[in-house]
Amino acid sequence: MLRKLFPHPGLTLLLIVTWLMLVNEFKWGSLVFAAMLGVLIPLLTAPYWPDRPKIRNWHAVAEFIAIVLWDIVKSNVTVALIVLFKSRAALQPAWISVPLDLRSPEAITVLAGTITMTPGTVTADMSADGRALLVHCLHAPDPDGVRDDIKARYETRLQRIFA
Repeated sequence: MLRKLFPHPGLTLLLIVTWLMLVNEFKWGSLVFAAMLGVLIPLLTAPYWPDRPKIRNWHAVAEFIAIVLWDIVKSNVTVALIVLFKSRAALQPAWISVPLDLRSPEAITVLAGTITMTPGTVTADMSADGRALLVHCLHAPDPDGVRDDIKARYETRLQRIFA
């Protein structure tokens, strides 16, 4: 019974918390509306998630989130310094192909989103066979180092999460 009402309990909780943060103040009406959204959206989208991935390593999820948040803060400072103090001629933008060891569509989506959320980089495309991402970097004097950093910091952790 509960599984039918809450097909994705994590999504339900995430929607409720997100709605309350968007409202930016606690009111009982907002909580009720958030609960309605938190129940209805997963119920309506459940048929589109027939084989949802199983997360087996919650410690790796917490570690991944902490690393991504740290990288976002660090990249914000780096991009600000580039914008403020680096001349346009000194910039070394680069297109980097990142080969993927990940096979799960959900894991690849999280990786692409993580790259895009980190200031200074954006995931622009994925190869037709799904084995590589095309990433644009604002300033990459060492493109191979950026590729290796993405694989080491993000992809290996996502492999542990979605294994």
